[in-house]
Amino acid sequence: MHKVYKARGKRASVTALDSVDLAVPTGSFFGLLGPNGAGKSTFINVLAGLTIKSTGRVSIWGNDLDANQREARSSIGIVPQELSIDPFFTPREALELQAGLYGVPKQARRTNEILKAVGLSTVSEAGARTLSGGMRRRLLVAKAMVHSPPILVLDEPTAGVDIELRRQLWGRLKALNEAGTTIVLTTHYLEEAEQLCDRVAILNLGKVVAIDSTINLLRRIDHKELILTLSETLDDIPSTLAPYNATFDSHKVLRIRYQRRETQVSEILAAVQAANLSILDVATEETDLEDIFLQLTEAEASA
Repeated sequence: MHKVYKARGKRASVTALDSVDLAVPTGSFFGLLGPNGAGKSTFINVLAGLTIKSTGRVSIWGNDLDANQREARSSIGIVPQELSIDPFFTPREALELQAGLYGVPKQARRTNEILKAVGLSTVSEAGARTLSGGMRRRLLVAKAMVHSPPILVLDEPTAGVDIELRRQLWGRLKALNEAGTTIVLTTHYLEEAEQLCDRVAILNLGKVVAIDSTINLLRRIDHKELILTLSETLDDIPSTLAPYNATFDSHKVLRIRYQRRETQVSEILAAVQAANLSILDVATEETDLEDIFLQLTEAEASA
């Protein structure tokens, strides 16, 4: 898929999506990551029918977006980043109205079921203006579910939400995914993608710079750090540790970054012993998704 915003006045044309080719497996929890301006929102807007792609083909649940627009749009629920709610409706009324807009017959509506699924049953008759930020986020998720779409797309669903509410939303989304809903999530919180997503694509400057299972992406950078707190105060790195690129965190704390495929911890500890050093504490730090994200986006920007 390709999307170019044409030049206007003094503003040059912008390529928002550059030959983006993504396939989201049925039933997956798919993460779409990237810095601001990477093309994430444009991608979602194309799926939602809010932005017209320049070239390419989009298929949603087996329905071509151009040939079967109505079927394609009915197969997807979009949860926007902005907290757009109608202050004059209760959550129950908002869901009923949304279901009506999608043409869902009254006897087929699942209002009570959806309210329970997103944890809003106890406030179903409350005014929308009285809802907390986390509850409003959940209401947006609920509205996207009224027509029972097999695919749910969430654009930064936990932006501006505190840690406790964010984790509550994680639990709700995990439950929806385990019940069979395919979820596509864009997020700036790398921890969120790491905790929720089984597959991740990373966009940068409109291009897909990586796509793989979350586990495989984490394996791409095989770095691990060993932090040693010593009894002794050091002014220089001992010669026995020079091959391991040891650095000081302080004069009593050494940080050693190594690749597990090439170096064993036992080798490093043996080098410490050979330097006649006493270890008070040992800690390790693993590679996380942030390391991969930064490495890939920085490499793309410098290419």
